[in-house]
Formats: sequence, C-alpha cells, structure tokens
Amino acid sequence: MLHIKETIVVEGKFDKEQLKKVTDAPIICTGGFTLYTDKSIIKAIRTMAKKTGVIVLTDSDSAGFRIRNYIKQCVGNEGTVKHAYIPSVEGKERRKEKPGKEGLLGVEGISEERLLKILESVTEVCDKPEKAEPNITKAMLFEDGLSGGAESREKRKKLAKVLGLPVRISANALLEVLNATVGYEEYKSIIEKI
Repeated sequence: MLHIKETIVVEGKFDKEQLKKVTDAPIICTGGFTLYTDKSIIKAIRTMAKKTGVIVLTDSDSAGFRIRNYIKQCVGNEGTVKHAYIPSVEGKERRKEKPGKEGLLGVEGISEERLLKILESVTEVCDKPEKAEPNITKAMLFEDGLSGGAESREKRKKLAKVLGLPVRISANALLEVLNATVGYEEYKSIIEKI
C-alpha cells in the first residue's frame, strides 16, 4: 500500500476503486464532466490543492485531457497540481461491453502494479534532491524535433510510447514529465534511439 500525502483526482468511482487497491490517499472523483457544473467538486479540488497538493490521474483520452486542463486552470497558482499519466493502451474494461469512443483503457483498466509505478514516479519528485544534471528545456525539445516541426507530434508519440505515457501528451506536459521522472541523460539516450 502506497502512503502519499497528496489527494488524487480521478474521473469516476471505478477509477477510485482501482486506486484504493494500491494507496490509502484521499481520492476525489470528478464525475467526468460533472465538475463543470458542480462547483463543489472544483472547490474541494482547490482546497486540497492548497492543503495537500493534488495528483490528477485521468484517462488518456480527449475527455481525460480536457478534465485535466480544466483542473489546472481552476487551481492556477493557488495550490499544487501534479500530473500522473497512464499510457495509451488499447482495450476495454472488464465491466464494459465495448471499448470507449477512442478504444483506450481508462484508469480502472490499468493494472495495480502499473498504477503503483505511475504514482511512485510522481510522488518521488517531492523527496528527490535537486538533480546535478541540466534540466530538459523547450529549446532542447525543439532541437530534437519534438516541438515546432511538421513531424513533432509523431516523434512525441514515439517517445510517449517508449516512456509509457499517453500518446496525445502535449510538448509542455511532456517536458514536465521528462524533468520530473527521466532526467537529461536518459532523455538523450532515448532520443538517439527513436
């Protein structure tokens, strides 16, 4: 069981049930797009972002990214918001008759072992001392063809697959994840291979 100080934000009750198997952290459910109309959900997320910090763990589909961005926008600079990403894995959850619109597994469909690794990668950032190696910058992403070019999106998708991240991850979100979990040397090593 993973003990972490942050509150985890997920989309639905089945995501929450899956997370309860691996952590005793407080969990807030957005109810999908209900958070757009139910102001109490956003109020709770803002409160916890200030008090404990929040980890946003939404599905890798477009709906999950819209929810993630809305939370980030609503909290702004008034609290701590970390982002944990599940990989883009094709499939369907056991309880469903058919896959979702984009055909990707959601949080509830990801294995307990994988969820532990995802959460550990985000929470370790708090406890790690500053890295001696340089940070990865936007300029490096541009130089390596991951942003600003005609083929950038495809190259980001390849890198995301190697790292087990969602393939629709933006350049800015990718930069954040790379600096928090991979580091400069490992990043350069991966870039040479793709």
